[in-house]
Amino acid sequence: MARRSFLAQLASLPFLAFNTPEPTKPLKIMMKSAWGPDDPTRASFPFAHGLALAEAGHEVQIFLLAEATSLMRKSMVNAIMPVGWPPLSETLEKVVAKHIPIFA
Repeated sequence: MARRSFLAQLASLPFLAFNTPEPTKPLKIMMKSAWGPDDPTRASFPFAHGLALAEAGHEVQIFLLAEATSLMRKSMVNAIMPVGWPPLSETLEKVVAKHIPIFA
């Protein structure tokens, strides 16, 4: 009981009070990937993570190179089923809807 009242008094002190942080500027992020269809989970990471960052208010670009460029084919996108993540076709639809640029 004494501990609770002591902690309550401590929290009321102005120099120890938790202030809400000021809003930060959105970041400009470029996601780069070379993972292709041989590892579907890793191949979907730049799209899933880029989408999450864009939904958080950041400016995102996705840059694909090497084997990852094959992910721009519709037949390949429909075949990618990452483990623990939604199919790449669903994620890519959301990425396109958010107008995230993809460079391949």
